[in-house]
Amino acid sequence: MPITTCVFDAYGTLFDVAAAARGAASEPEFLAIRDTWPALAEHWRSKQLQYTWLRAITDAHTDFWTVTQDGLDWALEKTGHDGDPALRERLLALYWELQAYGEVPEMLHTLKNAGLNTAILSNGSPDMLNGAVQSAGIADVLDDSLSVQSVGIFKPDSRVYDLVGQRFGCAKDEVLFVSSNGWDVASATGYGFRTAWVNRSGEPMDRLPWIPNTVLDDLTGIPALAGV
Repeated sequence: MPITTCVFDAYGTLFDVAAAARGAASEPEFLAIRDTWPALAEHWRSKQLQYTWLRAITDAHTDFWTVTQDGLDWALEKTGHDGDPALRERLLALYWELQAYGEVPEMLHTLKNAGLNTAILSNGSPDMLNGAVQSAGIADVLDDSLSVQSVGIFKPDSRVYDLVGQRFGCAKDEVLFVSSNGWDVASATGYGFRTAWVNRSGEPMDRLPWIPNTVLDDLTGIPALAGV
């Protein structure tokens, strides 16, 4: 069946999760992380994801903003910056204004102009996703932002992927699901979506029962993959 619906993970896929730490490091009052911001950003993202998985398997769900703060607190302590509350406050503020990757607006415009459904499917809470979408200026090329908050469990639980069919009334094989997270794409492949892994950093393939249908360096090839 032809692709009718293109669904994107948000953080790390449409939005650059390293932008908050990189931005803070460029500000004069936070020069303490000028050299360590890449490690801080990596630890922050890693713990943020780990906490979603642990909360999912232990039935201890919370909102993604809490998980984001918990991950940052761990990362700040790990990198020796946990004694700077102003830095913590600034990093959290910047997380609401994450930059979209450069190719995102044109790519989404191309999909919408071709008549496809476009949406985000994310662990992010609705208010966080709205903040990122508005900051990136892409609200007019997205039909919806679907959040795990409506089902009370994080990815990769199948109830999260169910949200796409419930919203758009489409079959699984009409959906192109796109994520920068290998585990997310693998799980979506197992669920029945057609999938694309945006592997910007050249990571190895995850050793899971399923693999992405396609691997890309960035999002520029998504319209062609969707048949546009």
